[in-house]
Amino acid sequence: QDFSRLRAQCLSQGLLFEDATFPAHVSSIGPNLLPEDKLRQIQWKRPTELQRNPYLVVDGVSRFDIMQGEIGDCWMLAALGSLTLQKQFLENVLPKGQGFQDDYAGIFHFRFWQCGDWVDVVIDDRLPFLNGRYLSVHPRTSNEFWPSLLEKAYAKLRGSYQNLHGGYLSDALIDFTGGVQVQFSLKDPPSDLEEILKAADRSQCLMGCSTSGQLKRNIMLKNGIVQGHAYTVTGAVKIRYKNGWKHIIRIWNPWGHGEWKGPWSDGSSQWDHVEPKYRETLLRNKDDGEFWMSCENFREQFSWLYICNSTP
Repeated sequence: QDFSRLRAQCLSQGLLFEDATFPAHVSSIGPNLLPEDKLRQIQWKRPTELQRNPYLVVDGVSRFDIMQGEIGDCWMLAALGSLTLQKQFLENVLPKGQGFQDDYAGIFHFRFWQCGDWVDVVIDDRLPFLNGRYLSVHPRTSNEFWPSLLEKAYAKLRGSYQNLHGGYLSDALIDFTGGVQVQFSLKDPPSDLEEILKAADRSQCLMGCSTSGQLKRNIMLKNGIVQGHAYTVTGAVKIRYKNGWKHIIRIWNPWGHGEWKGPWSDGSSQWDHVEPKYRETLLRNKDDGEFWMSCENFREQFSWLYICNSTP
């Protein structure tokens, strides 16, 4: 589908685009994502019906714009959270020159890397709702729609929303970058894991991690970590702590809430022993799904680390 041609056609006819190849229909959701009675209740709404003044992007693109919906696509959203930190990759996936202000015709497009090529995926902007709630990822800022529309384009690429329900973080990292990915088992980690993390952070790699728990998916432990879940690694630093140095790692939960409660978490006493200027730079004490933890705790709590870059 040619985005520019289709948009021009809709504008000239004064119509809003309706995508026949991924329709506002149960077939786009998939037969097994929800019980049949709920599938029948799904309504499709355009952002213009939900908000008086919708935008594709408000104040730039950030991981904090994303809050996972009913679909179990944390693997894709964890990769997306990492993508928002690396603007050099983001422009490939989220093409400029589209929005709700100029030339709006209910049509958007996104790009994903498939089999050695950037594939352009065109969608209409009708989003699925169940009982008035987003079935898909929902925006933290109520009138910002890039996460929901990008997720819809990825669902179209994969065949249905149901096909996003469970997947591999490593696949999504490649689909968003066309890059090379490597994964490390944290049950038997390399001896220089701290250095690998710092080097990857410095090299502007995309990074993610996941917890084990195929049987206990989405179960939150008392310490705040969710089993069978994917997260984004958003930073790795070595800081002065007491009389020595400490390697700490920053991690973000695609739910947009739900954080680690152990050492180096938002309210923990470890931060009292860090110089105020570093504490102010590093610590965001908010329930936004993002937290710090030590390298030791990281190895204990997570099972895999994924690193992706445009070159090895």
